[in-house]
Amino acid sequence: MGLASLADGVILAWGWRRRVIALAAGATGALALPPLDLWPLIVVPMTVAVWLIDGAVGKSAASRFRAAAAAGWWWGFGFFLAGLWWLGAAFLVEADKFAWAMPLGVVALPALLAVFPALAFGCARLLWPSGTGRILMLAIMLSLSEWLRGHVLTGFPWNVYGMMLAGQPQIAQIASVVGLYGLTLVSVAIGAAPATLGTAERPWARWRAPVIALLAVAGLVGFGLWRVPAGPAPLVAGVKLRLMQPNLPQDAKFNARNGEAILNQYLALSDRATSPATPGVQAVTHLIWPESAFPFLLGRTPQALSRIAALLPPNTTLITGAARAGELLPGESRPPIFNAIQVVDDEGAIVSSYDKVHLVPFGEYLPPVLERLIRSVGLSEFVSVPGGFAAGTRRLPLAIRGLPPAAPLICYEVVFPAEVAPQGPRAGFMLNLTNDGWFGQTSGPYQHFAQARLRAIEEGLPLVRVANTGISAVTDGYGRVLGSLPLGREGVLDTGLPRAGPATPYSRFGDLIYAAMLVGFLLLSRGLRRH
Repeated sequence: MGLASLADGVILAWGWRRRVIALAAGATGALALPPLDLWPLIVVPMTVAVWLIDGAVGKSAASRFRAAAAAGWWWGFGFFLAGLWWLGAAFLVEADKFAWAMPLGVVALPALLAVFPALAFGCARLLWPSGTGRILMLAIMLSLSEWLRGHVLTGFPWNVYGMMLAGQPQIAQIASVVGLYGLTLVSVAIGAAPATLGTAERPWARWRAPVIALLAVAGLVGFGLWRVPAGPAPLVAGVKLRLMQPNLPQDAKFNARNGEAILNQYLALSDRATSPATPGVQAVTHLIWPESAFPFLLGRTPQALSRIAALLPPNTTLITGAARAGELLPGESRPPIFNAIQVVDDEGAIVSSYDKVHLVPFGEYLPPVLERLIRSVGLSEFVSVPGGFAAGTRRLPLAIRGLPPAAPLICYEVVFPAEVAPQGPRAGFMLNLTNDGWFGQTSGPYQHFAQARLRAIEEGLPLVRVANTGISAVTDGYGRVLGSLPLGREGVLDTGLPRAGPATPYSRFGDLIYAAMLVGFLLLSRGLRRH
């Protein structure tokens, strides 16, 4: 079957066949995401998307919008269902409480997220040009819908379409200029370009878009090769980091009865010898533990702080995730509890803290407008904190003795491109503590790490990432991995800290560059339409 016949089959499909085609095409796109990173497959969902919109016919603009939006919903449902299936693992951590609600995370969330591509398909159909211009229109609308998905209702920018190409280190470097959403705009256009091979009549009209797309890929690779230096990034003098990955099962993580055993495991693992030159914690300057490391309040457990002080040599600092109790507010029966990063000196004193600002809805807190309804059916947030976590108010650089100012990021705060830079002077590195143990040996932790690496490229800042079950790693400001611990392994990683690179265009201008690209794509699309 030739491409023309294939295109006609998609364009003319109707009813259940059209829905199955859209669902399968969207699901294929998930194969281009981590951990597989089969990035050439981006052409399948994006090319089929063009043909689906081509086939959204009707007697009125409203009917054409509805036909395109319906196809977009099935396309998006397939993509999010195949890309986010691993969320179901979190419902099995405490299966007696949450297993019955698994369909809400595995099916209902993709169904809700599919509204965004449905809106993109529908709006694209209203402005749908002919020929090559429709490739650009799809890129405009899908990237705009992804920007909305990253911001509406606290946002959920997970597996944005640009991540299909972000797994390629050279191609990903363009994010230092255009950011995630600019990369998405370009990625959709590249993936959709082969659509003209099956629909255009003249040879030049058929090949123009694919040839331009191939040249664009070559240009992106060339830019990446130019941007990334040949040698390793220079290191911050006098800094020796030790990242501790305990690989603690999530079902034991927040059990207070296991508190002493968990601390014993941390202390023993942190002092493990890794080489003759690194006999243990004596040889490091900074020891780093993952998010929410303890099933107790570290600041209110002096015995734990005393044992930590006994472990740390003089001038060695511990950086750890921990729950932190705030001040008791008037009229409240218990103090607010924050998901925090705390810095502990060699005397066992907590010298600085950062409270997580962007909490995970339904995981760390229940949205106030839905809380009563959700609790009425027997559900609660996943964390074992009465009432859930409270949100911090500001993201400020975290001061740590012997290190440049850190941009603190807890768990999925790192997936929000516009939020990783703290207020005030530019940070010297990004510090991401997380606990992906909720999701086991699935695609989720790989996708999380890939997004964190892209933030390093966008900002030109090194990334220090410590995860309970993996993937723990240190990257430089180009996303190159200096060292890592694999998913599902216990261990420690000894490494230096790369120096920050120059401020990137994206770190200075943010999504303004993406906005300018949208205008350029729109003008070009209109010009091609007139032609």
